[in-house]
Amino acid sequence: MAITFHHDAAGFVLAGGRSSRMGRDKALLMLGGRPLIAHALSTLRAADLSASIAGAHGGLTEFAPVVADVASSRGPLAGVCGALASSSARFAVFVPIDLPFLPPSLLVYLLHHARITGRAVTVPSLAGFAQTFPAVIDRCALPVLQSELHSGRNGCFAAFQAASARLGQSSSIVPVEFLAQAGHAFHPHGLPPIVWFSNLNTPADAEQAETLWMRRIA
Repeated sequence: MAITFHHDAAGFVLAGGRSSRMGRDKALLMLGGRPLIAHALSTLRAADLSASIAGAHGGLTEFAPVVADVASSRGPLAGVCGALASSSARFAVFVPIDLPFLPPSLLVYLLHHARITGRAVTVPSLAGFAQTFPAVIDRCALPVLQSELHSGRNGCFAAFQAASARLGQSSSIVPVEFLAQAGHAFHPHGLPPIVWFSNLNTPADAEQAETLWMRRIA
């Protein structure tokens, strides 16, 4: 059966980092027999989102369309701005390359919440701490995000807050624990929310993730 993507939203994997702590390109790091870029794209598609890659090198074009950074070597905010500028959809849903255990249901709920609230920025929180990604960004935030980037303020979360403030809003921060308790967000293999946000930054992180994958998912 054909997949029907959300008409007002597009999905993007942020894959432009230098992976300095990992010592190799994280996008091609293998987990459970597949590279991380494939896991991230699958998460977007399972949430019924189109899937592109933002801010990555051209070597990933075999996996999905690649949107170039609007400013090279400026971090993920450049990828966010490039993706928003490339899309005609109202919302862009961003996932990082290094959170392979994010459940698609979380993206679905965050997008639903963004539609209902009309907020320019929607992100989750874990244990009371707002997370920068995954994020749902309304295209109306693009001019402020571009201004932040061009001013040399490259931090994504600070830029998100600036965009919300400029639009007379606050960012919408959704506690994932409440979503999990209510059954609105869940991992198909029963992994708890704390694992959803396990970053793969170092070889040790990658080894732990592979062990978890073999025990709980394979």
